[in-house]
Amino acid sequence: MLLPILIIVAVLIAAFLILAAFQPSETRVTRSTLISAPPAAAFLQVNDLDRWQAVSPYAKMDPKAKTTFTGPRAGKDAALAWDGRRIGAGRMTVIESQPDRLVRYQLDFLRPFKSTGFAEFTFEPAGTQTAVTWTMHGSKNFLSKAMGLVVNMDRMIGQQFESGLVSIKAAAESLNPS
Repeated sequence: MLLPILIIVAVLIAAFLILAAFQPSETRVTRSTLISAPPAAAFLQVNDLDRWQAVSPYAKMDPKAKTTFTGPRAGKDAALAWDGRRIGAGRMTVIESQPDRLVRYQLDFLRPFKSTGFAEFTFEPAGTQTAVTWTMHGSKNFLSKAMGLVVNMDRMIGQQFESGLVSIKAAAESLNPS
């Protein structure tokens, strides 16, 4: 009786590992919103890392996390390191900043898992509003592929992006009252 159970468990584990191995090697999460403010007001919220801390869903998830700024506070080479109980540890660095159009970050995660990814915000005029799009992308190692079979990363990270976009919208619109 024990042997058939062990065989079934081994087959299930093997199937899980094979399924994980065939998952996509890249991850991408994107969310967008419309903001009733010019691109400059929205751009300011993510290009300036002091302002970013005020709208970041991650700063709100772990308000006791230790943060350290290096380089300029805004624009290319601005960097923010974090170390928190709920959000882990890592560093984000602005690697590209095109005023009122684009901010691109490199994300170096140290804990709970070591990895590197990239995030970007784009700002496009949309009539009297601004379309803001937040995208994160990166490579997935085997562990990330296996976790993706259990946890829907697009849904989890997407909810955080949606929360952050609500905060960016509120902050940008407060600079540009109608």
